[in-house]
Amino acid sequence: MKNCVVAIPVLEPNEAFIPYVKQLIQEAFTSIVIVNDGSSSDKTSVFELLDKLPEVTVLTHTINMGKGRALKNAFNYILNDSELSKRHGVITVDGDGQHEVSDVLKICSQLDGKTAVLLLGVRHFSEDNVPLSSRLGNTMTRRLFKLLYGEKINDTQTGLRGISLDVLPEFVAIEGERFSYETNMLIVAIQKRIEVQEVPIQTVYIKDNEESHFNPFKDSVEIYVLLFKNFFKFMSVSFTSFLIDISFFQVFLLALSFLVTKRRIMVATLLARAISSLLNYIVNRKWVFESNKRWEKTLFSYYSLVAVQAFASGLSVYWLFQLTGVREVVLKFFVDTLLFVLSYRIQKFLIFKERRKKKD
Repeated sequence: MKNCVVAIPVLEPNEAFIPYVKQLIQEAFTSIVIVNDGSSSDKTSVFELLDKLPEVTVLTHTINMGKGRALKNAFNYILNDSELSKRHGVITVDGDGQHEVSDVLKICSQLDGKTAVLLLGVRHFSEDNVPLSSRLGNTMTRRLFKLLYGEKINDTQTGLRGISLDVLPEFVAIEGERFSYETNMLIVAIQKRIEVQEVPIQTVYIKDNEESHFNPFKDSVEIYVLLFKNFFKFMSVSFTSFLIDISFFQVFLLALSFLVTKRRIMVATLLARAISSLLNYIVNRKWVFESNKRWEKTLFSYYSLVAVQAFASGLSVYWLFQLTGVREVVLKFFVDTLLFVLSYRIQKFLIFKERRKKKD
């Protein structure tokens, strides 16, 4: 008996689905949770037949609720079942037959005995049978994920995954109802310092992937919005800090009117920047990057970055002005935009990132 639960979300199963499930059972998978995600009534007999098998449990959505919701409901069912919740982990399998049973066995074998791990069955997108749209989509998503989250993942949209049972609760209530949920699983794994391991699997695309329920426009937009969500939060906090800085600068100019102009501007600038940068630090640490690192470990690094960024901005604008003669304000816009993106990566991956604890 395999000590893994297989979870299969499926919509409008094809004629190969029943033989596929039976093949899993023949390979000693005795716990299979199938989620009928709103299939039409003419598929009812398929699920009734499967539900009669002792190894299979069928959960039913009256309407299509999306792959993400189907997976979360399967995970929740497993965690609340007295027997299933004792297994080593869960393997998610797509219901369109594009995951070979031998690869499901491979994931189960590698999941055995592991804790705090998310296994990804990784396909090879250089093969000739891969549709061009899938190849391009994976390449773009993979590169964006690396840029924004600092982790290289070769197949961000694979549906064949192994999750150790101890971290399954982390994935039950996270954002995403459709295909974006699988991307959010990766983001949460990184945020929660869950180890992500890649397992090579066979690359199977049946009929040019025409049975997939992935909406190229709607689902792609949801995935990319999710990927950029953290960066958008960083941008909004930075813009708010800018408004706070300008407002306090004006207040201090009025309050320090008794000083000579040069000194008044300098003091007002320093006081306003001290307030806005402190607020920026607090919100970035707690809301944007959700870091639990102690403030004394990050405050010095943060202000060092602020100082280096200001120095780099001024020096770069000066050099570029001497070289090109372009107006300083135009040069500052482009220089500070580049430094802004660089600052995001440094804060996310160096200042506020908590190091993953090594296993014994």
